[in-house]
Amino acid sequence: MTLRLYDTVTRAPRDFVSLTPGHASVYLCGATVQGEPHIGHVRSGVAFDVLRRWLLAHDYDVAFVRNVTDIDDKILNKAAEAGRPWWEWAATFERSFDWAYQQLGVLPPSVEPRATGHITQMVEMMQRLIDNGHAYAAAGDVYFDVRSFPDYGKLSGHRLDDVHQGESAAAGKRDPRDFTLWKAAKPGEPSWPTPWGPGRPGWHLECSAMAVFYLGQAFDIHCGGMDLVFPHHENEIAQAKCAGDDFAQYWLHNGWVTKSGEKMSKSLGNVLSIPNVLKLVRPQELRYYLGSAHYRSMLEYSEEALQEAAVAFRRCESFVQRAAERTGREVPVGKWTAEFAAALDDDLNVPAALAEIHGRVREGNIALESGDSEGALAIAAQVRAMLGILGVDPLDPQWASASDNSAAMGALDVLVQAELDRRQQARAEKNWAVADEVRDRLAAAGVAVTDTPSGPEWSLEQASSNESGK
Repeated sequence: MTLRLYDTVTRAPRDFVSLTPGHASVYLCGATVQGEPHIGHVRSGVAFDVLRRWLLAHDYDVAFVRNVTDIDDKILNKAAEAGRPWWEWAATFERSFDWAYQQLGVLPPSVEPRATGHITQMVEMMQRLIDNGHAYAAAGDVYFDVRSFPDYGKLSGHRLDDVHQGESAAAGKRDPRDFTLWKAAKPGEPSWPTPWGPGRPGWHLECSAMAVFYLGQAFDIHCGGMDLVFPHHENEIAQAKCAGDDFAQYWLHNGWVTKSGEKMSKSLGNVLSIPNVLKLVRPQELRYYLGSAHYRSMLEYSEEALQEAAVAFRRCESFVQRAAERTGREVPVGKWTAEFAAALDDDLNVPAALAEIHGRVREGNIALESGDSEGALAIAAQVRAMLGILGVDPLDPQWASASDNSAAMGALDVLVQAELDRRQQARAEKNWAVADEVRDRLAAAGVAVTDTPSGPEWSLEQASSNESGK
Protein backbone atom coordinates (compact mmCIF):
# COMPACT_ATOMS: atom_id res chain seq x y z
CA MET A 1 0.00 0.00 0.00
CA THR A 2 1.27 3.49 -0.87
CA LEU A 3 1.78 6.03 1.88
CA ARG A 4 -0.96 8.63 1.69
CA LEU A 5 -0.69 11.94 3.51
CA TYR A 6 -3.35 14.59 4.05
CA ASP A 7 -2.18 17.74 2.28
CA THR A 8 -3.49 20.97 3.76
CA VAL A 9 -3.28 22.73 0.37
CA THR A 10 -5.51 20.25 -1.47
CA ARG A 11 -7.53 19.39 1.67
CA ALA A 12 -7.36 15.71 0.70
CA PRO A 13 -5.06 12.71 1.12
CA ARG A 14 -2.41 12.34 -1.59
CA ASP A 15 -0.05 9.51 -2.48
CA PHE A 16 3.41 10.40 -1.26
CA VAL A 17 5.88 10.49 -4.14
CA SER A 18 9.24 12.01 -3.24
CA LEU A 19 10.96 14.38 -5.64
CA THR A 20 14.06 12.16 -5.62
CA PRO A 21 13.50 8.37 -5.47
CA GLY A 22 14.71 6.95 -2.19
CA HIS A 23 15.19 10.38 -0.61
CA ALA A 24 12.69 12.32 1.52
CA SER A 25 13.21 15.96 2.52
CA VAL A 26 11.22 17.29 5.49
CA TYR A 27 11.11 20.71 7.17
CA LEU A 28 9.45 21.09 10.58
CA CYS A 29 8.80 24.47 12.15
CA GLY A 30 10.53 24.19 15.51
CA ALA A 31 10.43 26.15 18.73
CA THR A 32 10.42 29.85 19.43
CA VAL A 33 12.65 29.53 22.47
CA GLN A 34 10.92 32.03 24.77
CA GLY A 35 10.30 29.80 27.80
CA GLU A 36 10.01 26.28 29.19
CA PRO A 37 8.40 23.81 26.75
CA HIS A 38 5.00 22.41 27.64
CA ILE A 39 3.39 19.30 26.21
CA GLY A 40 1.60 21.34 23.54
CA HIS A 41 4.95 22.56 22.21
CA VAL A 42 6.42 19.09 21.71
CA ARG A 43 3.41 17.37 20.17
CA SER A 44 4.56 18.26 16.65
CA GLY A 45 8.01 16.86 17.44
CA VAL A 46 6.48 13.54 18.48
CA ALA A 47 3.92 13.40 15.64
CA PHE A 48 6.39 14.03 12.86
CA ASP A 49 9.04 11.85 14.48
CA VAL A 50 6.63 8.99 13.68
CA LEU A 51 6.50 10.17 10.05
CA ARG A 52 10.29 10.23 9.93
CA ARG A 53 10.61 6.76 11.48
CA TRP A 54 8.07 5.35 9.02
CA LEU A 55 9.96 6.82 6.07
CA LEU A 56 13.22 5.42 7.45
CA ALA A 57 11.57 2.02 7.87
CA HIS A 58 10.83 2.09 4.14
CA ASP A 59 14.50 2.75 3.38
CA TYR A 60 14.16 6.44 2.58
CA ASP A 61 17.23 8.57 3.16
CA VAL A 62 15.54 11.30 5.20
CA ALA A 63 16.86 14.85 5.46
CA PHE A 64 14.97 16.31 8.43
CA VAL A 65 15.35 20.00 9.25
CA ARG A 66 13.87 21.50 12.44
CA ASN A 67 14.61 25.18 13.00
CA VAL A 68 15.02 27.24 16.16
CA THR A 69 13.57 30.76 16.27
CA ASP A 70 16.06 32.50 18.54
CA ILE A 71 15.20 36.13 17.72
CA ASP A 72 11.62 37.30 18.16
CA ASP A 73 9.55 39.99 19.89
CA LYS A 74 8.51 37.54 22.64
CA ILE A 75 12.10 36.54 23.35
CA LEU A 76 13.24 40.15 23.51
CA ASN A 77 10.36 41.20 25.75
CA LYS A 78 10.68 38.31 28.20
CA ALA A 79 14.45 38.65 28.43
CA ALA A 80 14.07 42.38 29.12
CA GLU A 81 11.45 41.71 31.82
CA ALA A 82 13.82 39.26 33.48
CA GLY A 83 16.78 41.60 33.14
CA ARG A 84 18.73 39.05 31.10
CA PRO A 85 20.56 39.31 27.75
CA TRP A 86 18.30 38.18 24.91
CA TRP A 87 20.89 35.70 23.58
CA GLU A 88 21.27 34.06 27.00
CA TRP A 89 17.50 33.80 27.36
CA ALA A 90 17.16 32.14 23.95
CA ALA A 91 20.08 29.76 24.55
CA THR A 92 18.72 28.73 27.96
CA PHE A 93 15.36 27.67 26.60
CA GLU A 94 16.83 26.16 23.45
CA ARG A 95 18.55 23.74 25.84
CA SER A 96 15.19 23.21 27.59
CA PHE A 97 13.60 22.14 24.30
CA ASP A 98 16.55 19.91 23.41
CA TRP A 99 16.23 18.22 26.80
CA ALA A 100 12.48 17.71 26.32
CA TYR A 101 12.92 16.18 22.86
CA GLN A 102 15.64 13.87 24.18
CA GLN A 103 13.50 12.79 27.12
CA LEU A 104 10.69 11.82 24.74
CA GLY A 105 12.94 9.89 22.38
CA VAL A 106 12.52 12.26 19.43
CA LEU A 107 15.27 11.57 16.92
CA PRO A 108 17.68 14.52 16.56
CA PRO A 109 17.18 16.43 13.30
CA SER A 110 19.66 16.20 10.45
CA VAL A 111 20.34 19.86 11.17
CA GLU A 112 18.79 22.37 13.59
CA PRO A 113 19.48 25.86 12.18
CA ARG A 114 18.96 29.03 14.19
CA ALA A 115 17.41 32.13 12.67
CA THR A 116 20.31 34.33 13.79
CA GLY A 117 22.74 32.12 11.88
CA HIS A 118 21.05 32.69 8.52
CA ILE A 119 20.74 36.45 8.13
CA THR A 120 22.74 36.31 4.87
CA GLN A 121 20.20 33.94 3.31
CA MET A 122 17.33 36.16 4.46
CA VAL A 123 18.91 39.29 2.98
CA GLU A 124 19.44 37.47 -0.33
CA MET A 125 15.80 36.34 -0.38
CA MET A 126 14.55 39.86 0.35
CA GLN A 127 16.69 41.20 -2.48
CA ARG A 128 15.15 38.69 -4.89
CA LEU A 129 11.66 39.64 -3.73
CA ILE A 130 12.35 43.35 -4.21
CA ASP A 131 13.92 42.73 -7.62
CA ASN A 132 10.87 40.65 -8.63
CA GLY A 133 8.45 43.40 -7.57
CA HIS A 134 6.99 41.52 -4.59
CA ALA A 135 8.54 43.49 -1.72
CA TYR A 136 9.48 47.07 -0.87
CA ALA A 137 11.56 48.95 1.66
CA ALA A 138 10.20 51.81 3.77
CA ALA A 139 12.06 53.68 6.51
CA GLY A 140 14.37 50.74 7.23
CA ASP A 141 11.58 48.15 7.24
CA VAL A 142 10.96 45.72 4.38
CA TYR A 143 7.44 44.51 3.56
CA PHE A 144 5.95 41.81 1.35
CA ASP A 145 3.29 43.07 -1.08
CA VAL A 146 0.47 40.57 -0.53
CA ARG A 147 -1.54 41.79 -3.54
CA SER A 148 1.35 40.90 -5.84
CA PHE A 149 0.82 37.16 -5.24
CA PRO A 150 -2.49 35.96 -6.78
CA ASP A 151 -2.42 32.61 -4.92
CA TYR A 152 -2.23 34.25 -1.48
CA GLY A 153 -4.72 32.45 0.80
CA LYS A 154 -4.65 29.12 -1.03
CA LEU A 155 -3.22 27.23 1.96
CA SER A 156 -5.43 28.73 4.67
CA GLY A 157 -8.53 29.48 2.64
CA HIS A 158 -8.44 33.15 3.68
CA ARG A 159 -9.97 35.68 1.31
CA LEU A 160 -7.64 38.59 0.62
CA ASP A 161 -10.23 41.10 1.86
CA ASP A 162 -10.35 39.33 5.24
CA VAL A 163 -6.59 39.08 5.80
CA HIS A 164 -5.20 40.49 9.05
CA GLN A 165 -1.54 39.81 9.76
CA GLY A 166 -1.70 40.48 13.49
CA GLU A 167 1.04 43.07 13.21
CA SER A 168 1.07 46.56 14.65
CA ALA A 169 0.36 49.41 12.28
CA ALA A 170 3.37 50.96 10.54
CA ALA A 171 3.60 54.20 8.58
CA GLY A 172 5.63 52.62 5.80
CA LYS A 173 3.11 49.94 4.83
CA ARG A 174 1.35 50.48 1.53
CA ASP A 175 -1.43 48.10 2.52
CA PRO A 176 -2.36 46.85 6.03
CA ARG A 177 -2.48 43.30 4.63
CA ASP A 178 1.23 43.39 3.78
CA PHE A 179 3.51 41.61 6.23
CA THR A 180 6.94 42.44 7.60
CA LEU A 181 10.04 40.77 6.21
CA TRP A 182 12.56 42.94 8.07
CA LYS A 183 12.22 45.23 11.10
CA ALA A 184 14.29 48.41 11.35
CA ALA A 185 16.63 48.60 14.33
CA LYS A 186 15.29 49.99 17.59
CA PRO A 187 17.40 51.35 20.45
CA GLY A 188 18.68 48.56 22.69
CA GLU A 189 17.63 45.75 20.33
CA PRO A 190 19.99 43.46 18.40
CA SER A 191 20.44 44.29 14.73
CA TRP A 192 22.25 43.18 11.59
CA PRO A 193 23.31 45.29 8.59
CA THR A 194 21.37 45.14 5.30
CA PRO A 195 21.21 47.30 2.15
CA TRP A 196 18.03 48.87 3.61
CA GLY A 197 19.51 49.66 7.01
CA PRO A 198 20.22 47.75 10.24
CA GLY A 199 17.49 45.65 11.80
CA ARG A 200 16.32 42.12 12.49
CA PRO A 201 14.21 39.54 10.65
CA GLY A 202 10.47 39.23 10.77
CA TRP A 203 9.16 35.87 11.93
CA HIS A 204 8.06 34.43 8.57
CA LEU A 205 11.21 35.16 6.57
CA GLU A 206 13.51 32.81 8.46
CA CYS A 207 11.75 29.53 7.62
CA SER A 208 11.50 30.19 3.89
CA ALA A 209 15.19 31.10 3.73
CA MET A 210 16.42 28.18 5.86
CA ALA A 211 14.21 25.53 4.25
CA VAL A 212 15.49 26.41 0.78
CA PHE A 213 19.09 26.71 1.97
CA TYR A 214 19.14 23.19 3.43
CA LEU A 215 16.61 21.28 1.33
CA GLY A 216 16.74 23.07 -2.01
CA GLN A 217 14.33 25.19 -4.04
CA ALA A 218 11.86 22.28 -4.05
CA PHE A 219 11.50 19.75 -1.25
CA ASP A 220 8.98 17.13 -0.19
CA ILE A 221 7.19 17.88 3.08
CA HIS A 222 6.67 20.92 5.31
CA CYS A 223 5.23 20.20 8.78
CA GLY A 224 4.00 22.22 11.72
CA GLY A 225 1.12 22.90 14.08
CA MET A 226 -2.23 23.93 12.65
CA ASP A 227 -1.91 27.26 14.46
CA LEU A 228 0.86 28.08 11.97
CA VAL A 229 -1.28 27.66 8.84
CA PHE A 230 -2.06 31.39 8.93
CA PRO A 231 -0.25 33.64 8.84
CA HIS A 232 3.12 31.87 9.17
CA HIS A 233 2.89 29.12 6.56
CA GLU A 234 0.75 31.17 4.20
CA ASN A 235 3.46 33.83 4.26
CA GLU A 236 6.24 31.28 3.87
CA ILE A 237 4.65 30.08 0.64
CA ALA A 238 4.18 33.62 -0.66
CA GLN A 239 7.81 34.55 0.05
CA ALA A 240 9.29 31.40 -1.44
CA LYS A 241 7.13 31.28 -4.56
CA CYS A 242 7.65 34.95 -5.35
CA ALA A 243 11.41 34.58 -4.84
CA GLY A 244 11.36 31.88 -7.52
CA ASP A 245 11.37 28.72 -5.38
CA ASP A 246 8.95 25.81 -5.88
CA PHE A 247 9.10 25.10 -2.13
CA ALA A 248 7.18 22.31 -0.33
CA GLN A 249 5.17 19.70 -2.25
CA TYR A 250 3.11 18.52 0.76
CA TRP A 251 1.89 20.47 3.81
CA LEU A 252 1.12 18.52 7.01
CA HIS A 253 -0.33 20.07 10.17
CA ASN A 254 -0.85 18.56 13.60
CA GLY A 255 -3.68 19.40 15.98
CA TRP A 256 -3.31 21.21 19.29
CA VAL A 257 -3.11 19.88 22.81
CA THR A 258 -6.10 21.45 24.55
CA LYS A 259 -7.09 21.82 28.19
CA SER A 260 -10.68 22.57 29.11
CA GLY A 261 -11.37 22.95 25.39
CA GLU A 262 -8.79 25.70 24.87
CA LYS A 263 -5.46 25.59 23.06
CA MET A 264 -2.65 25.15 25.55
CA SER A 265 -0.67 28.34 25.82
CA LYS A 266 1.18 30.41 28.39
CA SER A 267 -1.34 33.24 28.10
CA LEU A 268 -4.18 30.96 29.22
CA GLY A 269 -2.25 29.92 32.28
CA ASN A 270 -2.84 26.23 31.60
CA VAL A 271 0.73 25.27 30.82
CA LEU A 272 1.95 21.80 31.70
CA SER A 273 5.71 21.84 31.47
CA ILE A 274 7.57 18.70 30.49
CA PRO A 275 9.49 18.45 33.81
CA ASN A 276 6.23 18.72 35.78
CA VAL A 277 4.39 16.10 33.69
CA LEU A 278 7.36 13.75 34.02
CA LYS A 279 6.69 13.72 37.74
CA LEU A 280 3.39 11.97 36.92
CA VAL A 281 4.50 9.43 34.29
CA ARG A 282 7.68 8.11 32.73
CA PRO A 283 9.00 9.73 29.53
CA GLN A 284 7.99 6.75 27.34
CA GLU A 285 4.48 6.92 28.79
CA LEU A 286 4.20 10.63 28.05
CA ARG A 287 5.41 10.04 24.51
CA TYR A 288 2.86 7.21 24.10
CA TYR A 289 0.13 9.58 25.28
CA LEU A 290 1.13 12.47 23.00
CA GLY A 291 1.35 10.17 19.99
CA SER A 292 -1.76 8.09 20.66
CA ALA A 293 -4.29 10.36 18.94
CA HIS A 294 -4.28 10.95 15.19
CA TYR A 295 -1.80 13.74 14.52
CA ARG A 296 -4.45 15.93 12.87
CA SER A 297 -6.91 15.66 15.76
CA MET A 298 -7.08 17.71 18.93
CA LEU A 299 -5.73 16.04 22.06
CA GLU A 300 -7.69 17.07 25.15
CA TYR A 301 -5.41 16.84 28.17
CA SER A 302 -6.48 15.44 31.50
CA GLU A 303 -4.45 13.63 34.10
CA GLU A 304 -6.92 10.75 33.88
CA ALA A 305 -6.30 10.38 30.12
CA LEU A 306 -2.56 10.60 30.71
CA GLN A 307 -2.67 7.82 33.28
CA GLU A 308 -4.90 5.66 31.05
CA ALA A 309 -2.31 5.97 28.29
CA ALA A 310 0.44 5.05 30.75
CA VAL A 311 -1.49 1.90 31.75
CA ALA A 312 -2.00 0.96 28.10
CA PHE A 313 1.72 1.28 27.42
CA ARG A 314 2.55 -0.80 30.50
CA ARG A 315 0.38 -3.65 29.18
CA CYS A 316 2.56 -3.78 26.07
CA GLU A 317 5.75 -3.43 28.09
CA SER A 318 4.72 -6.15 30.54
CA PHE A 319 3.94 -8.61 27.75
CA VAL A 320 7.31 -8.09 26.05
CA GLN A 321 9.13 -8.51 29.37
CA ARG A 322 7.18 -11.66 30.27
CA ALA A 323 7.91 -13.21 26.88
CA ALA A 324 11.61 -12.68 27.48
CA GLU A 325 11.40 -14.13 31.02
CA ARG A 326 9.46 -17.25 29.92
CA THR A 327 11.91 -18.11 27.15
CA GLY A 328 15.06 -16.91 28.86
CA ARG A 329 16.01 -15.12 25.65
CA GLU A 330 16.13 -11.53 24.50
CA VAL A 331 13.16 -10.43 22.40
CA PRO A 332 14.45 -9.48 18.94
CA VAL A 333 12.99 -6.70 16.84
CA GLY A 334 10.78 -8.45 14.32
CA LYS A 335 8.61 -7.20 11.45
CA TRP A 336 5.41 -5.23 11.77
CA THR A 337 2.13 -6.71 10.61
CA ALA A 338 0.37 -5.86 7.34
CA GLU A 339 -2.49 -4.32 9.32
CA PHE A 340 -0.09 -2.04 11.16
CA ALA A 341 1.51 -0.94 7.89
CA ALA A 342 -1.89 -0.27 6.33
CA ALA A 343 -2.80 1.94 9.29
CA LEU A 344 0.33 4.08 9.09
CA ASP A 345 0.14 4.26 5.30
CA ASP A 346 -3.32 5.76 5.78
CA ASP A 347 -2.13 9.25 6.76
CA LEU A 348 -0.24 7.97 9.83
CA ASN A 349 -3.35 6.53 11.50
CA VAL A 350 -1.72 5.81 14.85
CA PRO A 351 -4.98 4.95 16.69
CA ALA A 352 -5.58 2.10 14.20
CA ALA A 353 -1.92 1.08 14.49
CA LEU A 354 -2.23 0.95 18.29
CA ALA A 355 -5.40 -1.15 18.01
CA GLU A 356 -3.38 -3.67 15.99
CA ILE A 357 -0.57 -3.63 18.55
CA HIS A 358 -2.92 -4.23 21.48
CA GLY A 359 -4.65 -7.00 19.55
CA ARG A 360 -1.30 -8.72 19.11
CA VAL A 361 -0.51 -8.21 22.80
CA ARG A 362 -3.75 -9.98 23.74
CA GLU A 363 -2.86 -12.88 21.43
CA GLY A 364 0.61 -13.00 22.93
CA ASN A 365 -0.72 -13.14 26.48
CA ILE A 366 -3.02 -16.01 25.48
CA ALA A 367 0.00 -17.81 24.03
CA LEU A 368 1.90 -17.34 27.29
CA GLU A 369 -1.02 -18.64 29.34
CA SER A 370 -1.29 -21.74 27.12
CA GLY A 371 2.42 -22.46 27.45
CA ASP A 372 3.34 -21.48 23.88
CA SER A 373 6.41 -19.47 24.86
CA GLU A 374 7.94 -19.59 21.38
CA GLY A 375 4.76 -18.28 19.80
CA ALA A 376 4.62 -15.51 22.38
CA LEU A 377 8.26 -14.62 21.66
CA ALA A 378 7.48 -14.25 17.95
CA ILE A 379 4.53 -11.99 18.72
CA ALA A 380 6.64 -9.95 21.16
CA ALA A 381 9.18 -9.38 18.37
CA GLN A 382 6.37 -7.99 16.20
CA VAL A 383 5.16 -5.78 19.06
CA ARG A 384 8.67 -4.41 19.56
CA ALA A 385 8.93 -3.57 15.86
CA MET A 386 5.59 -1.76 15.80
CA LEU A 387 6.16 0.14 19.04
CA GLY A 388 9.61 1.07 17.75
CA ILE A 389 8.08 2.81 14.72
CA LEU A 390 5.98 4.81 17.18
CA GLY A 391 9.12 5.60 19.18
CA VAL A 392 8.14 3.62 22.31
CA ASP A 393 9.89 0.26 22.01
CA PRO A 394 9.93 -0.76 25.71
CA LEU A 395 13.37 -2.41 25.37
CA ASP A 396 15.00 0.58 23.66
CA PRO A 397 18.06 1.60 25.76
CA GLN A 398 16.69 5.16 25.54
CA TRP A 399 14.19 4.33 28.26
CA ALA A 400 16.52 2.59 30.72
CA SER A 401 18.17 5.81 31.88
CA ALA A 402 14.85 7.66 31.62
CA SER A 403 13.24 5.18 34.01
CA ASP A 404 16.11 5.54 36.45
CA ASN A 405 15.80 9.32 36.25
CA SER A 406 12.04 9.12 36.75
CA ALA A 407 12.52 7.05 39.92
CA ALA A 408 15.09 9.52 41.22
CA MET A 409 12.77 12.44 40.49
CA GLY A 410 9.96 10.65 42.29
CA ALA A 411 12.10 10.21 45.40
CA LEU A 412 13.24 13.83 45.22
CA ASP A 413 9.62 14.96 44.90
CA VAL A 414 8.71 13.20 48.18
CA LEU A 415 11.54 14.97 50.01
CA VAL A 416 10.84 18.39 48.51
CA GLN A 417 7.10 18.10 49.15
CA ALA A 418 7.82 17.39 52.82
CA GLU A 419 9.83 20.60 53.02
CA LEU A 420 7.11 22.54 51.17
CA ASP A 421 4.49 21.21 53.59
CA ARG A 422 6.66 22.42 56.46
CA ARG A 423 6.95 25.82 54.79
CA GLN A 424 3.17 26.02 54.22
CA GLN A 425 2.55 25.20 57.89
CA ALA A 426 5.02 27.91 58.94
CA ARG A 427 3.33 30.45 56.67
CA ALA A 428 -0.08 29.53 58.07
CA GLU A 429 1.31 30.16 61.55
CA LYS A 430 2.94 33.41 60.31
CA ASN A 431 6.32 32.00 61.25
CA TRP A 432 8.09 33.81 58.44
CA ALA A 433 11.58 33.00 59.67
CA VAL A 434 11.03 29.24 59.30
CA ALA A 435 9.24 29.70 55.96
CA ASP A 436 12.15 31.74 54.60
CA GLU A 437 14.65 29.25 55.99
CA VAL A 438 13.00 26.38 54.10
CA ARG A 439 12.85 28.34 50.87
CA ASP A 440 16.49 29.45 51.17
CA ARG A 441 17.66 25.91 51.90
CA LEU A 442 15.82 24.57 48.85
CA ALA A 443 17.23 27.38 46.70
CA ALA A 444 20.75 26.56 47.87
CA ALA A 445 20.13 22.96 46.73
CA GLY A 446 19.05 24.16 43.28
CA VAL A 447 15.31 23.84 43.87
CA ALA A 448 13.25 26.85 42.74
CA VAL A 449 9.89 27.35 44.46
CA THR A 450 7.04 29.23 42.79
CA ASP A 451 3.89 30.12 44.74
CA THR A 452 0.72 29.66 42.66
CA PRO A 453 -3.02 29.97 43.48
CA SER A 454 -3.16 26.16 43.76
CA GLY A 455 -0.13 25.95 46.04
CA PRO A 456 3.66 25.97 45.74
CA GLU A 457 5.35 24.30 42.77
CA TRP A 458 9.01 23.37 42.48
CA SER A 459 11.53 22.79 39.71
CA LEU A 460 15.24 22.17 39.42
CA GLU A 461 17.01 25.38 38.43
CA GLN A 462 19.90 23.42 36.92
CA ALA A 463 17.53 21.36 34.78
CA SER A 464 15.99 24.52 33.40
CA SER A 465 19.27 26.13 32.44
CA ASN A 466 21.39 23.14 31.52
CA GLU A 467 19.08 20.30 30.56
CA SER A 468 16.16 21.25 29.57
CA GLY A 469 7.33 27.91 21.44
CA LYS A 470 5.96 28.70 18.33
